[in-house]
Amino acid sequence: MTSDQIDAKPGAHTPEPHPPRPDRPGIALAVIAMCQLMVVLDATIVNIALPHIQTSLGFSTSDLTWVINAYALTFGGLLLLGGRAGDLLGRRRMFITGILVFTLASLLGGFAQEPWQLLAARALQGIGGAIASPTSLALIATTFPEGPARNRAFGVFSAVSAGGGAIGLIAGGMLTDWLNWRWVLFVNVPIGLVIAALAPRYIRESQRHPGSFDLAGAFTSTGGMAALVYGFIRAASDGWRDGLTLGSFGVAVVLLLAFVAVERRSPQPITPLRMFADRNRSGTYVIMLSLAAAMFGMFFFIVLFVQNVLHYSPVKAGVAFFPSTLAIVLAAGLATNLLPRIGPKPIVVTGTLITAGAMAWLTLIDPDSTYTGGIIGPLLLFGFGMGLNFVTLTLTAVSGIADSESGAASGLLNTTQQVGGALGLSILTTVFGTASRNEGRTQLQDFLAHGSPEQKAAFAKSHQLPAPWSDEVLAHGIGTAFIAAVALVSLAALVAVFVIQVRKSDLEALSGKAGVPAGDTHRSGRPPVRGAREGPTATG
Repeated sequence: MTSDQIDAKPGAHTPEPHPPRPDRPGIALAVIAMCQLMVVLDATIVNIALPHIQTSLGFSTSDLTWVINAYALTFGGLLLLGGRAGDLLGRRRMFITGILVFTLASLLGGFAQEPWQLLAARALQGIGGAIASPTSLALIATTFPEGPARNRAFGVFSAVSAGGGAIGLIAGGMLTDWLNWRWVLFVNVPIGLVIAALAPRYIRESQRHPGSFDLAGAFTSTGGMAALVYGFIRAASDGWRDGLTLGSFGVAVVLLLAFVAVERRSPQPITPLRMFADRNRSGTYVIMLSLAAAMFGMFFFIVLFVQNVLHYSPVKAGVAFFPSTLAIVLAAGLATNLLPRIGPKPIVVTGTLITAGAMAWLTLIDPDSTYTGGIIGPLLLFGFGMGLNFVTLTLTAVSGIADSESGAASGLLNTTQQVGGALGLSILTTVFGTASRNEGRTQLQDFLAHGSPEQKAAFAKSHQLPAPWSDEVLAHGIGTAFIAAVALVSLAALVAVFVIQVRKSDLEALSGKAGVPAGDTHRSGRPPVRGAREGPTATG
């Protein structure tokens, strides 16, 4: 092994120099943020266009969900590999590669004439996103030195990550109503080309860390994560006792256990296991997973409610999320300013409690709920809580990580978000389905007793309850699903209270006072952050 290779000794951590500042940091950050926005919003931008896609391409109802799931499966499955590829091959190089793959896939998807063509394009989009997303976060860590500049950059990145889903709903509604569904894919093409053109000029290439890919780790992690995400997707549509659901989870367990065994023995692991030795970082991953689970479910069910009960058009349904996006941006800016003063723990605890309050408010939803009376308040609370959380959690996850491993850490953070989203959607839809079926039996009896002859004749043909009985069923199911969301966010709050242990004295790196790179405690004489047993220190 040459001198510029990664130290193969487990737990070894070589101090690395400060990353060079970009010539135009504002433009560099804008390019990185545009990439993340494009990747994140594509997870939701097609949601509102689904009815139009179904009519245009002839999707069956059961297959339509794969327009979303094909993207989630490849994106979630390949994030760890994408992050490690950036560490070894150069982050700017892989960033541009991911963007170009994503852009090409968007172009192909927009021209799709058959269902399989669109699904293949969505899967290819996920591959491009899995390469671009972890490298974009790692580029911030290696482009901006630890301190106020990096905090501000993470604030922007986190606001985009948290608000991208809501922005996707807004953009999807506008493009679908004003143009057609194909533009929810075509819109990525000019954006992707601009990013690919600006990146070589304004983003400096990271230091490459020559070495071989951990092929066994890549296979087991990619296969394990893909099987896990597929299991959650399958559970949402076919139930937790379905044979393929159980089989997918079984394969995931076997491959992920094999992944851990491989990584323990690998001199150059795709995900160094010492990252989990820091309680703050491990707690961050659990919190992110729980919050993402609630967030993805919230988007899905609010869209369902405003379109089916409030009868909003696609544009109006998308714009309904604008207050949440605005709250995310404001809270992200507040969190960026508060971090050096009070540290991450008070911010994360406050953010998770606010988010839990928003979910609890949504459990009260009923057919008589209006947007102003029952939706906008929880959306504002949710956005504010998530804005506080995402900035802080992003910084905590990658702060103190060696430059050679920041891509892997970024990929792991993104992976927890994607797995959390799939997990949350499957749990909440299962709860929703059970509650809806139970309420449906009650409403059916009431309908048979009080429905008009015309309504009963229509029901005999469609087997669908008419309004207001159908609204009662839908609202009851959604309200019950949000009880599960409260439990998920409460778990995040408990972890924030009892696991995250960062003292104010550990915040020198966050406030830019340390004067040495994160993790180089040998020069400064500072002890590691409390809770870290080995490997890089976590300062955030």
